[in-house]
Amino acid sequence: MSQPREIAPGATYMITRRILRRHLLLRPDAVINQLLIYALAISARRYGVQVHALCAMSTHLHLIVTDVTGVLPRFLQFYHRIVALGTKVIRAWEGPVWDHEAPSVVRLLTPAAVVEKIAYVLANPVAAGLVRHAREWPGAKVEVGELGRGVLSATRPSAYLDPENPHWPEEVTLPLSLPPAIEHNAEGFRQQVAAELERHEAQAHAQMQQLGRKFLGAERACKISPYERATSLEALRERNPTFAVGREQGDAWRSAGAAVRAFRASYRAALERWRAGVRSVLFPAGTWWMHAFHGASVTGVVFAI
Repeated sequence: MSQPREIAPGATYMITRRILRRHLLLRPDAVINQLLIYALAISARRYGVQVHALCAMSTHLHLIVTDVTGVLPRFLQFYHRIVALGTKVIRAWEGPVWDHEAPSVVRLLTPAAVVEKIAYVLANPVAAGLVRHAREWPGAKVEVGELGRGVLSATRPSAYLDPENPHWPEEVTLPLSLPPAIEHNAEGFRQQVAAELERHEAQAHAQMQQLGRKFLGAERACKISPYERATSLEALRERNPTFAVGREQGDAWRSAGAAVRAFRASYRAALERWRAGVRSVLFPAGTWWMHAFHGASVTGVVFAI
């Protein structure tokens, strides 16, 4: 049984979703990039989610977003569904698109965590040995200079989406927002991300040199069949973190860990009473599933479901 997750309005997250069996279904090309950006713009507007960063790898997808009103599960369900169904049509793919594991959702609790995770997301193509610099990656992405001031735009993909349906406009735009913790120091924030990204790139360059390998290059990355599977060794995920505070943030880490444990303990106590038939029990603030699907009462904020 999975651990209960607190869904807090205004929280910022790093979200990762992987393709089934590491197939390269999201391999960069104009049609896939168009689908990913169009679906993201539609989904973000529908659920009031602010998008800060994006990087689509061939085998997985990274997002950094702020869930303004506390509807993250609805947003992810909608966005991932459009991407999956559109990808099935574009790639003539039968069967599931996404890995059977749930998306990784990591709450970013400090400005340091936001900077580090955005840089990590942008550096992914370099760390994977695909391109020497993040800006060279041809997949759907956000560059450092666009953080908080760029605009993603796309026309409606011809695959899957009905042009007669008013829910799918011909063209959409998505302004990139600054994370709430960074709003008062935009230029300093971009400089911090650039420095952290440079650190990631230097590490990747050193590792590739040590291994005697060369970067694949954007052109070759676009020519690989999307039906192939990644063959690089991927370490098994021993942990599924729920939050990040950044390096050298020991006090913040301890406080965050205590808050998670307190939420889970309160949730389990409430769930035990609910299962005993006490429908008046109050679940802790941040409880989403029980409120959305069973009408349970929640302390404090009432979610828009």
